[in-house]
Amino acid sequence: MTPAKLAEAVLAAAHTVCADRGLDAAVLPAATTVERPRNPEHGDYASTIAMQVSKRLGVPPREFATALAETLTRTPGIKSVEIAGPGFLNIRLDPAAAGQLAQLIVAAGPQYGRSETLAGLTINLEFVSANPTGPVHIGGARWAAVGDALGRLLRATGAEVGTEYYLNDAGSQIDRFAESLLAAAKGEPAPENGYAGAYLGEIAQAIISRRPELPGLDDAAALQVLRTEGVAQMVEDIRASLRAFDVHFDLFFSELSLHEQGKLDLAVQRLDAQGRIYVSEGATWLRTTDFGDDKDRVLRKSNGEWTYFAADCAYYLDKRERGFERVVLMLGADHHGYIGRMKAMSACFGDDPDRNLEILIGQMVNLLRDGQPVRMSKRAGTVVTLEDLVDTIGVDAARYALARYSVDSPIDIDIELWTRSTRDNPIYYVQYVAARTASVTRNAAEVGLLRGDEEAFRPELLSHEKENELLKALGEFPAVVATAAELREPHRIARYLEESVAAAYHRFYDNCRILPRGDEEITDLHRARLWLNDATRTVIANGLHLLGVSAPERM
Repeated sequence: MTPAKLAEAVLAAAHTVCADRGLDAAVLPAATTVERPRNPEHGDYASTIAMQVSKRLGVPPREFATALAETLTRTPGIKSVEIAGPGFLNIRLDPAAAGQLAQLIVAAGPQYGRSETLAGLTINLEFVSANPTGPVHIGGARWAAVGDALGRLLRATGAEVGTEYYLNDAGSQIDRFAESLLAAAKGEPAPENGYAGAYLGEIAQAIISRRPELPGLDDAAALQVLRTEGVAQMVEDIRASLRAFDVHFDLFFSELSLHEQGKLDLAVQRLDAQGRIYVSEGATWLRTTDFGDDKDRVLRKSNGEWTYFAADCAYYLDKRERGFERVVLMLGADHHGYIGRMKAMSACFGDDPDRNLEILIGQMVNLLRDGQPVRMSKRAGTVVTLEDLVDTIGVDAARYALARYSVDSPIDIDIELWTRSTRDNPIYYVQYVAARTASVTRNAAEVGLLRGDEEAFRPELLSHEKENELLKALGEFPAVVATAAELREPHRIARYLEESVAAAYHRFYDNCRILPRGDEEITDLHRARLWLNDATRTVIANGLHLLGVSAPERM
């Protein structure tokens, strides 16, 4: 019996009690949940439904809990129900009902953990969006790992998701990039406020090899070539880095296209129709203070130049007009001040900022070697890049390390720890279980131990304390996935895999022998434990997949 099925049984029992006692079942929730008690001695699962609804029913919680317990004990698969405190229900399953979960997980395979909790929601998820003026740095790498994992989570819970990378390929930073390329092509130092790093020389030389006439052009003509081809080359380099990191976007969206297609003008027209535009001293302003911003924002300067914020408005409107109900932006710590103005902008369009716009802010990342920050990339010159991180600890370790922590927290990635083949390395600890479960299955086949068909499975044999502990951990997976998606917190998956599944599997493996010894006869218990082993492999693989990490069969 899964936790979800048990929760359904609890709610059904509540309806039965209401019907038997003439109580108003309309006050019962549409759904309820059960949780694992902190103390295993209190049972397999606990429910607080009696305390949640007793006041509305006009019945003391312990009295309602007593009636619920009597009804639930008649439910197949429930061994006993005890009442604790003011009305807690502590529920114990019989071994057959608990063990049946192993079969359900194996049968579901990659679908186990998926749900429709967010079905019907259309989400545009924008992340990374680093300027195409240099390689993706380690902060952008964090968003690549977390954003891709979040996209996987949202899709796994039924949402329709479009992932997007916004290319800031218009504006002054592109001018400085072109000027820096020109300096690199001439073998000169980067201009003041320009960009530095070996990658500029690489790009400049690649352009010269394609355009040998470049050195003979005047600066204005050369800058035009370098601007166009340099940005294109940088974008391709960024795409390649992300592909190597197994991050793939549905769309790379060009800021320049907003200008070329007149979408900034369209955004101003829409905002004007909402009565939020005014002109002062020749500049066009958006009245964001109407919705809590600390000051109104300029959209177009008195000299006719558009501001970055105008492009932000146009881009938001474009996403909404493409059918996305919710726009999710993942921004770095230096963008914290954007939240107020972006929320106000959404309201200026007539949207509900709490429903239509979400902004997630991520904190800094440091790469450490021997306890000291690694501050500079050989190629980028000023920052540590995504490629540096991958070259140092590998794709799996990098993705796992970046997604393992709440984005609210700064993180230090210790090179020594994340390359260590020991249990204190979190990714090794989890992947080792993936490899061990696969190894057990291979070794079992070699000695003639196979799971057999579902009819031959004897779930009631999985009655050992450590088997029960592992089953309960595996049963939590769907709820963990749903919560991680709802709260936009992929790190919950990593911590669950480490602290619940991997830890419980190691204890199970140490206490419950799966393979027969020597000439020992293969029994139904061996087969039942193989089902549990393979169910663990399924959950580990599904969880790691949500993080974009492999589940190796050998290590």
